[in-house]
Amino acid sequence: RRTRFKAFKSSGTSGKNSVRTIYKAEVRKEGDNIIIELTGNGFLYNMVRIISGTLLDVGLGKIKPEKIPEIIESKDRQRAGRTLPAHGLYLVQVVYN
Repeated sequence: RRTRFKAFKSSGTSGKNSVRTIYKAEVRKEGDNIIIELTGNGFLYNMVRIISGTLLDVGLGKIKPEKIPEIIESKDRQRAGRTLPAHGLYLVQVVYN
């Protein structure tokens, strides 16, 4: 489903179009690591880092999981989680159709 991810973009993001489609969002633990896998048709500047920070806050009990749709609908960056630092973030694959 095409969704406006305005709550998950950095304030310095250029362009007005924040509509993207997330096809897959998976969180799993592998040893001492937490893997967050996101698949979509494109991502806004810092979007993956903000989504990851929000999911971390869910895991820490700071945000209730059922609040995620409300955060998306609010289009309010302040309601989403923190922007995680870039280290530890890896681009695994890019696919073009």
